[in-house]
Amino acid sequence: MSHDFRALVQDINTTLGTLSKDMPDTMKAFAALGQAATADGALDKKTKELLALGIAISARCDGCIGFHTQKLVKYGVTREEFVETIAMAVYMGGGPSMMYAAEAMQAYEQFSQ
Repeated sequence: MSHDFRALVQDINTTLGTLSKDMPDTMKAFAALGQAATADGALDKKTKELLALGIAISARCDGCIGFHTQKLVKYGVTREEFVETIAMAVYMGGGPSMMYAAEAMQAYEQFSQ
């Protein structure tokens, strides 16, 4: 299955904008949670995004794979770091994670162009 992850992320962002109008308190709370969870601490932002990518693969969430891959590329993730992260996701999640690991690589290639 082939995805255009750039279009997927853009479409989700549009829908999230609508949700922000429909349920502003929930969206503000989720945004605050995201900011708190991803703030630099004992782990830097890139490491936290690598963890999020692994979870996204094992949870089988295309949108999450797109969003976290886009962030990782912005944070300067190397292909090697990316591949090791998806290898761990496959190790922990088995065959279904392997399928989503392939999609994550597709997202990486698209956002790295």
